Order: sequence, then structure tokens, then C-alpha cells
Amino acid sequence: MSSKPHDPSRFVFLLSAALLLTSSAGAATTYTFQTLNNPGDPNFNQLLGINNAGTIGGYFGDGSVIPNNGYTLKPPAGYAAENFPGSVQTQVVAINNAATPVTGGFYIDGAGNNIGFVKIGNSFTSVSDPSTPTTGVTTNQILGLNDNNQAVGFYVDAAGNAHGFLYNTLTKSFTPINLPGSFNAVSVTAAGINNAGQIDGFYTDSGGATHAFIENGINFTSIDDPSVGATNTMFFGLNNDGSAVGTFTDGSGVSEGVVYDFLTKTFESVNDPNNSPNAAFNVTGTLINGINDQGDLVGFYSDGTNVDGFEATPVPEPAALSLMGLGAVAAGLISRRKSRKS
Repeated sequence: MSSKPHDPSRFVFLLSAALLLTSSAGAATTYTFQTLNNPGDPNFNQLLGINNAGTIGGYFGDGSVIPNNGYTLKPPAGYAAENFPGSVQTQVVAINNAATPVTGGFYIDGAGNNIGFVKIGNSFTSVSDPSTPTTGVTTNQILGLNDNNQAVGFYVDAAGNAHGFLYNTLTKSFTPINLPGSFNAVSVTAAGINNAGQIDGFYTDSGGATHAFIENGINFTSIDDPSVGATNTMFFGLNNDGSAVGTFTDGSGVSEGVVYDFLTKTFESVNDPNNSPNAAFNVTGTLINGINDQGDLVGFYSDGTNVDGFEATPVPEPAALSLMGLGAVAAGLISRRKSRKS
């Protein structure tokens, strides 16, 4: 058996690639931002979920001057209205990756009740946890969906505290999401779920502080943004690649968007470049609500006068672009070597 001689040029290529990969580790992601406002109310939009096809769920209308009107959006195709039949107001919060995406959120009826919903195909289903109080104005909301017939959300008890739940969209069954006793959680909101069944959200402890959490199927982890002066860390969504998104309040009392890698346990603040610390409709700064597996983000921000929806798309890192170029060069070298042997 003969062996091929060592090719020093191939070793140099592989070493260069390794160095490029190492040098890019821990670098902040660069995004391109696009403001997306439905013309039904260009003064108030919130984008709340995005799937891998780039279809976005959200709503326009502040709920006072103009009612909440749900929609889905596929840039650049445009907006499609989505409102629970007979509802007074609707918000589309979650969207999955099915060929015909399943959406979820909540609507408000004529009595002022918040009622969760799931839309499969053209069929809407109301969702209310059986533990919801039977008297007074009630609250149920669906906030997250995966591709395995699972949704998460919360209901509010008679004392005004939230309780997270897991909902099966096929069996229509509910499972409570209970945090460990050591968290001293008084109120729990489940907001996102991925295909592995991992769940994120936020809770308020007995001292009144708000913290994010992630549940990996076995254990819960309480998470706070490490920025100086940061409070009120909340997660609203997560993808299948280990990233959760949400917000925290900085030392100046302004909301900042955050992307958290729960594999490396690293945080990155991401804020729309047009955001303002000045409140509009009680919103300051930037809040991120949704992320897909490509790392595209959606959310909303205050520009000081209006609340605007945005989509942020990650820009490939220079190292990744260099690797692509080196790959093309390597392919060319291999092709020429084969040609010479022929």
C-alpha cells in the first residue's frame, strides 16, 4: 500500500482557518436594522415573533386611540390581517416553522377579558387554563410556540399573579410550569419554547425583583444581565440554536434589548440605532421579542414619539467571509491539482 506525500499547503490552509475561527470567538454580532410599521397605525407597532421563513407576527394600535390589530408580515410581500373572530382587540405574539405556520397570541373580548388563542390553518382555538378564576376580568395569553404541538403562556390568578403553563395544541391539555422554591417566585410568565422543549420567560420574586429564567427540560436557571445597574431582566423568546432574547432595564431606567447565548452563558446588548431614552406610550429604548434559527431578531423601540417595530438581521462576520473565500481558493487549488494529474 502506497501513501500520499504530505501536502504542506493543505496544512497551512487548515491552520489559517482555525486561527480565523478562534479570532472571531466572543466578537459582538453586527446587525442591519429595518423599521417596519403597518400603515394602519404608523405610530404604534410591535413585532413579537419571527420564524425561519422570515414571517413575522405582531400588531398595530396602542389599544386606546386605535385598537390592537393583529397581523403577520412577510417582507417585502406585506401585511396580512389576523384577528380572532369577534374580538375587540388581537395581538399575534408567536409563530412556528410549519409549512402553513401556526400562530398564537391573545385577544380581548367585549367584557375586557384577555383570552389566549392558537390558529392552525384557518381555524382559531381559544386557550384558557382551567385554573383561571371564574369571576371578574380574566387574563390568559399564549406567548411561544414550537414545531412539536407545544405552546407556552400564562394566566393570572385572583391576586393578580401570573402562572406559567405548557399547552399541547393537539390534546388541549395544560401542564403548570413551577419554578424551584429557592427562586421565591411569586409570579411566573412562560414566554418561549423551542423544539427541544426548553422554555424561557421571567418571574418576580417575593422581594419584587424580576429575573429571567431558562428551563432545559430538567433544571431551571435564574438569569440576570450582568451590566452595571441592570435590573428587571426578562426573556421573551428563544430559538433552536441556544439563544434567548429579551430586555433589561439599565441604570438610567431605559429598556435595552438583550441576546443571551445559554450555551456559552454570554450576554450581548442589542438596541435599534433609532431608539430613544424618552418614553413613547410608556415604552423606552429597545425590547427584543423574537428570534429565529438564523439569528434574525424582531421587537420594537421608542423613537421618543412613536413605538416602532423593527427587524434586525445579523451581518456575516469578516472571519466567516474569509473562510468562504479560502474555501473557494481551496476548491480552485484542488481542481487545478486534479487537472495537472490528468
